[in-house]
Amino acid sequence: MPPEIVSDDTLLDGRVALRQPAAGFRTAIDPVLLAATVEAAPGETVLDAGCGVGPAALCLAVRLTEVHVTGLDRDPGLVDIAGRNAAATGVSDRVGFVCGDVAAPPLPVAPESFDHVIANPPHLESGGGRDSPHPGKRAATVETDIALGGWLTACIRLVRHKGSVTLIHRADRLDAVLAEARGRLGGLVVFPLWPGAAKPAKRVIVRGRKGVATPLRLAPGLVLHEADGAFTAAAEAVLRHARALPL
Repeated sequence: MPPEIVSDDTLLDGRVALRQPAAGFRTAIDPVLLAATVEAAPGETVLDAGCGVGPAALCLAVRLTEVHVTGLDRDPGLVDIAGRNAAATGVSDRVGFVCGDVAAPPLPVAPESFDHVIANPPHLESGGGRDSPHPGKRAATVETDIALGGWLTACIRLVRHKGSVTLIHRADRLDAVLAEARGRLGGLVVFPLWPGAAKPAKRVIVRGRKGVATPLRLAPGLVLHEADGAFTAAAEAVLRHARALPL
C-alpha cells in the first residue's frame, strides 16, 4: 500500500507499532480489549481470525511473551501491512500472518490446530442500510458471504478440544451470538463493555470452550469511561498498560 495512504499509529502506549490505512476502517479499542481476554499458557497457540492489520494479534503477543499467534485475513494488502507491523513491534519470531478466507483457510491454519481463537467479525448484518461507501470499512463492518454463524462455525472448527473461542460483538446481537454458540460451546461467559456508569452496554465479549458443558455465566464487565469522557482507571490499565481483562 503506498505510504501516502497509510498512517503510522501505536497501541498500548507505544509498545505496538500499527501502520494502517489512513481512510476507511480504522482500529479502535475493540481489538485491544479482545486481546486482553486471552488466558494462554506459555507455548500455546492463538489464531486471530479476520486480523486486519494485526492489532489484536500484536497486543496479545506483547502482553503474553511466550505464546505464538497467527493472524488470518482475506485481504492481501492488510496481511502485508500486518507482517510489517509485527516486525516493527519486534514480535515477528512469534507472530505470523496468513492470507485466506476464514471459512476455507490455507495451511498452516488447519482444523483443531489452535489452543485459542479470537475474532472481531463484522458486526452489521448485510442489507441493514448502514453500509459504508468505503470498501475497506464495509468489508470490516458488514457481513457479506460469511455471516455470524459462518464465523463462529469456522472458529469452532479451528480450535482444539477444550480450547477457547472469544468474540467481541455488538450488544444488540448477543442473542444471535448465543444462539449460534448453543450446543457447540460450553462454559460461556458474557462480559459487557459499559460505555459509562449506568449506561447500556454497546459491546459484549463472549467466550466459550469447545467440548465443555458448564453453564453460562454473566460477568460484571468493564466500565470504559468516567462522567467526563476520560477512560476509567480499569480501562486505562488494559488499553495503555497491557493488563489482562479476566473473564
